[in-house]
Amino acid sequence: MVLTKIADGVLDLAQGVYDTGAGLVGDPTIRLGVTGLARSGKTVFITSLVANLLDRGRMPHLLAASEGRIVAAYLQPQPNDTVPRFDFEAHMNALTGVPPRWPGSTRAVSELRVSLRVKPNGMLAGLQSPRTVHLDIIDYPGEWLLDLGLLDQSYDTWSASALARTAKRQSGARYQTLVETTDGATDLDEVQAKALAASFTEYLSEARKAGFYDCTPGRFLLPGDLAGSPALTFAPLPPGDAPRRSLRREMARRFEAYKARVVRPFFRDHFSRIDRQVVLVDALGAIHSGPAAVEDMRYAMAEILSAFRPGRNAFLTQLFRGKRVEKILFAATKADHLHHAQHGKLTAIMEALTRDARDRARFAGANTQALSLAALRATTEDTMIHDGVPLDVVRGTLLDSGKQAAFYPGALPDDPGHILNPAKSGATKWLDEDYQIMRFAPAPLNLRPGDGPPHIRMDRAAQFLIGDRL
Repeated sequence: MVLTKIADGVLDLAQGVYDTGAGLVGDPTIRLGVTGLARSGKTVFITSLVANLLDRGRMPHLLAASEGRIVAAYLQPQPNDTVPRFDFEAHMNALTGVPPRWPGSTRAVSELRVSLRVKPNGMLAGLQSPRTVHLDIIDYPGEWLLDLGLLDQSYDTWSASALARTAKRQSGARYQTLVETTDGATDLDEVQAKALAASFTEYLSEARKAGFYDCTPGRFLLPGDLAGSPALTFAPLPPGDAPRRSLRREMARRFEAYKARVVRPFFRDHFSRIDRQVVLVDALGAIHSGPAAVEDMRYAMAEILSAFRPGRNAFLTQLFRGKRVEKILFAATKADHLHHAQHGKLTAIMEALTRDARDRARFAGANTQALSLAALRATTEDTMIHDGVPLDVVRGTLLDSGKQAAFYPGALPDDPGHILNPAKSGATKWLDEDYQIMRFAPAPLNLRPGDGPPHIRMDRAAQFLIGDRL
């Protein structure tokens, strides 16, 4: 274990030296990480961001675009030949098809490079030629990000917290029953180990569907080519004796193998090299699921930030310790499910949800922001009269039935505490409101030359994330 940590440190050092040298002698590169919790819309976010950088007619708040300083934008092969390319063209074809459809969700790490030719600004702008800035977008599942918190936990610590969560949730009842009949001190039985891992995976899947976010280990839900391997065949057990060749000792060994062979390589090869980060959150979905889901989301936000090493990239820090995340955007997605009159309330709730996480990042020197946005606007707005009272609604095509509908989700409170306080106190339902959500299909797109897909505040997100480097 010690040798593994030393080797990881040497690799981090070598990568830091390489990245620093490349930045000094070549074109500047921004590595933007995009992740999100379940159903947050990462694929649509990246597709819309890239499309609106290529055609910038809808990006007035990206200053380099509105000032006409972006001469050209084009796609290039990403520098990492071992990482799959983010399939921008296929996702764009899905959104612009007849009928349009949502693209598939993120299943693994992918990458895409957008290169921008940018005119300089300032007093000497007329004396300098345009320069090239590369934007490398790294897409990865949010479940993998939450796994980074496992690196500082022992098997017993993780088991205790995981079992505490299963005991509180209906979806964990079957696993709790199985654990109660399991003696971890007995000799390892592979059939029994597989049954425990399968039951725990089933619990994680049901918990995620119910709107919970702390569903680790993340690879249990997205196993890829690790499906069925010993590194994914473990589960939490209560504390107790762990003699040699026992079930509990083998579970602990496999937990450590998961950290060493799955989590650490992801941190070393991808996550530790990110400059800027977007964390997408389906806050409306959590509010719809109830107070427990909101509190779980708030806890997940704090856990996510603990995985970052926020702060400005000092030269020696970057050279000898690897990169540090300079900017983090926490974005509440699907703002188009609300009338714009409620967008400020959604942003305020997002700010409150991420308050602890953002305060920690700012203390470490990182710049953070909370925002509500829609990567692709799927609705239009309207005002209806209901019982003699005007009601602000959104109209769109329902994903399940294909029918047009006007929808009012309920009024979000002016004070975010009306959402967060019941969540923190353990309430099981909202007292005053019944917040609803609908699943809308993407609207047909008729894009004019020079315009990217319609969105809400994607230009503001881009300005925060990369505007200072343009």
